[in-house]
Amino acid sequence: MAAELLKIHPVNPEPRKISRAVEVLAAGGIIVYPTDTVYGIGCDLLNRRAVERLCRILDIKPHKLDLSFICSDLSNIAVYVKRIDTPVFKILKKALPGPYTFIFESSSEVPKILDINKKTVGIRIPDHPIPRAIVQLLQRPLITSSVKDDDHIKEYTTDPEEMYEDFKHVVDMVIDGGPGGHVPSTVVDFTSGEGVVTRQGLGDYSLFA
Repeated sequence: MAAELLKIHPVNPEPRKISRAVEVLAAGGIIVYPTDTVYGIGCDLLNRRAVERLCRILDIKPHKLDLSFICSDLSNIAVYVKRIDTPVFKILKKALPGPYTFIFESSSEVPKILDINKKTVGIRIPDHPIPRAIVQLLQRPLITSSVKDDDHIKEYTTDPEEMYEDFKHVVDMVIDGGPGGHVPSTVVDFTSGEGVVTRQGLGDYSLFA
């Protein structure tokens, strides 16, 4: 059965449509959705079967899983991150929501959730109302990857209808929130305690200089 194509307003997301996306996720579905950078593909972090299916779609082995968690705010990231010192937390408060992926040592909860020994975790709080509204209503993070070519899919795709054609037989929903970007998030690694920019994307790098 073909995936559902759902148009959601990119500035004022309709609550009824956000609820529909959450229904799909809660049932173990995989969705393609907009962020403040490129479109993402993801599922409910706590649904192990959905995570395994996401790995198959992305053609990666679960133990090589190197994906990010989309959170709605900073309040629940302590569950997934081993430790955040006060100076680092201040940087996060300044930078988020925004086009950054922050890498931290994972907490002891992450291997239990994913059933794999992951030493690091990427945290994303996008500055986009659609994914944040979804995660807020779902009440748990999405585990996610970008829709992009070096993970196996074309170059960064910006047209949601084109994405629908590409993914309609492998995912359960494609959310059309308007054209996507083609520059990914800036990745900052805090596993050493200092912020090291490992990928320059959107966002101000001077915060981590």
